[in-house]
Amino acid sequence: MGAPEAGALTEAFETERRGLFAHAYRMLGAYHEAEDVVQDTYVRALRGWGTFERRSSVRTWLYRIATNVCLNVIEGRGRRALSSGLGPDDLGPWLEPFPMDPADLVTARESVRLAFVVGLQHLAPRQRAVLLLREVLAFSAAETGEALGMSVPAVKSALQRARARLAEAAPARDEVLDASSPRARELLARYMAAWEASDADAFREVLRADASIVPVGSPVSYAGREACLAFATPAMRDAGDWRMVATEANGQPAAVAWFRGVRFGVAVLTVAEDGIVAITLFENPQVAESFAPEPAPPPWRSSTSLATIRYRQITER
Repeated sequence: MGAPEAGALTEAFETERRGLFAHAYRMLGAYHEAEDVVQDTYVRALRGWGTFERRSSVRTWLYRIATNVCLNVIEGRGRRALSSGLGPDDLGPWLEPFPMDPADLVTARESVRLAFVVGLQHLAPRQRAVLLLREVLAFSAAETGEALGMSVPAVKSALQRARARLAEAAPARDEVLDASSPRARELLARYMAAWEASDADAFREVLRADASIVPVGSPVSYAGREACLAFATPAMRDAGDWRMVATEANGQPAAVAWFRGVRFGVAVLTVAEDGIVAITLFENPQVAESFAPEPAPPPWRSSTSLATIRYRQITER
């Protein structure tokens, strides 16, 4: 490949990089694996550029490569799951939240919302790929079939099955608030204040009666306000043990957490007007560092209440 050709490919790849990354994340549900897929896609594109016959656009070709790299990753995961005894509906420990770029116009919040991404993981890999190529990336049935080595009728059949399965696996999203909404920001502020103050009553006030807590990678989850409180109250420990910083993940409000100065993980909140619907916990320091590379905030030394401080921090942005 000559320099002009390499330059043209690199330019096309950089234009699509963020979209490819979001696509790989939807396919895999894992931020760090998606990064690896994007790099592998570029390497494979460089190697295959000389044989690219331009029967499709460069964009379509790049997504074809990325999708098939993802399918290889999922196949490898399946072997690991079988060896570790994970069931077919177990998301496994690889699920990670997706940091949002405020300037990002490529990645629609709805397409990476956590409930949607989790629902995708319950689809068969090729069904997942078909649904994303057709309904998120707006590929034609013919383009999708070419990318996956499937006939157009097979693509249409897989899409129907994927839609039906996703409707069962993913909850309705109509009531979920975007991270930028004032109510979502208020609930996040109150959530963080409750944990920093070790205030179980304040935490109760922001939970809906049907709220749930899902620790990723754990076989146990907690459904209902009382079950959530029974899990969370002992973990709150003493006031000041927890420090939190507001962020956004998957288009949803989230908090990066440190426990006694040690990076702990990320809590992604699913919120509605009447309170917190779900808390997805990622107890993973590496994931937390992706959202907040700086050290833990210092302890508060102020007569102003933590709730007031956090509410001002969030709502005045």
